[in-house]
Amino acid sequence: MELFEDKKVAPLADRMRPRSLDEFVGQPHLVGDNAPIRKVIERQQVPSMIFWGPPGTGKTALGRLVANLTNYKFINFSAVLSGVADVRRAVSEAKIANTKGIRTILFVDEIHRFNKAQQDAFLPYVEDGTIILIGATTENPSFEIISPLLSRTIVYTFNPLSEDEIITILKCALKEERGLSKYNPSLEKGILEYVARSSGGDARVALNILEFSVTTTLPTNGKRVVNLDTVKNSIEKSPLIYDKKGEEHYNLISAFIKSLRGSDPDAALYWLARMLESGEDPLFIARRMIILASEDIGNADPQALSLATACKEAVHFVGMPEGHLPLAQTAIYLACAPKSNTAYLSYNEALKDVRAKGSLPVPLHLRNAPTRLMKRLGYGKDYKYPHSYEDGYVDQEYRPKEIRGRRYYKPKDIGFEKELRKRLEEHRRRKDEGKSL
Repeated sequence: MELFEDKKVAPLADRMRPRSLDEFVGQPHLVGDNAPIRKVIERQQVPSMIFWGPPGTGKTALGRLVANLTNYKFINFSAVLSGVADVRRAVSEAKIANTKGIRTILFVDEIHRFNKAQQDAFLPYVEDGTIILIGATTENPSFEIISPLLSRTIVYTFNPLSEDEIITILKCALKEERGLSKYNPSLEKGILEYVARSSGGDARVALNILEFSVTTTLPTNGKRVVNLDTVKNSIEKSPLIYDKKGEEHYNLISAFIKSLRGSDPDAALYWLARMLESGEDPLFIARRMIILASEDIGNADPQALSLATACKEAVHFVGMPEGHLPLAQTAIYLACAPKSNTAYLSYNEALKDVRAKGSLPVPLHLRNAPTRLMKRLGYGKDYKYPHSYEDGYVDQEYRPKEIRGRRYYKPKDIGFEKELRKRLEEHRRRKDEGKSL
């Protein structure tokens, strides 16, 4: 089960794995001076850990370094290919190693792909110290790792690599023997920056692009001169980090909605483009804008809900890629619209009374009386039909006596809601005076 690879045929990304902390690029908050992972290595005391972050940011590389620099036995594991039986075999190996005074790190790549039963299989052995678990995941551990296992590990977050960090890794690959130096590559100006931008902060993607570009370039006078067109041909499409069911899905839609709520159309358009380019369901975006139109704009601009609903219908009718046009139009409108969350707040206030006071009876005068018995019992008696009065308004109580006087709706002095506020204040003033319009 221990991983032994032939470095002669291994991909460049694997050959260039760092052999020491000095060669490790990125994540200074974890491996820099006085950073937690560096301290773990220096003290030779490794706890069970979860490495959480985007692909190609050094999670596996750092797991291997922790094992190598602490002289621990390292067992590599893929959650995609392994099951509970493999866990048991790994535990058996760890127990044998423990009898020789050697601790074992069980590194589980994509640990979020293990189901609950598989994750449960680790628990007793993590708890009694038989194995030190290091799990790597691109998904939020709060959602993907069972609570008992999560409580026994320390979660460390990995950040996407910066363009400068990616360029540093690429330069090392070009000059080192284990990298691409044997090809004697020569790159046109700006290529490393282009590759770094195209990688999406993923070192593995960047190294794959570089390797393919160099190895597919024919040598001229002993050199392989790589031009920008060759690199562009190596990239069908710049990879965008996205998983429609994962953490980044929620991060992007959250950023989009908060940009609309914050009245920033430019930010909203950026996040919209990110989601659509990454394959997000456009109808999901439209549905979220319908919710925002009521929750965050409401009666400050009643047209917002109509436009958002029309957007959903337009996207469904037109489809993609043209569907981005009504989505963009609606996003701009919603971002620029006046904001009021009174519909959201008012409903919640009413809901508090419903839950606190239970099922209060409907006042008799508000009940319909379709039968003679109901009329005899007083259903509908003394009800005042508003249209029979001037301006269609009459002073009348519409609530159970237990909640009379409670005011849930408090309109803001913004947009169309300013007009609603004037109307409501006049009605309430007349009601307080006991007069009807």
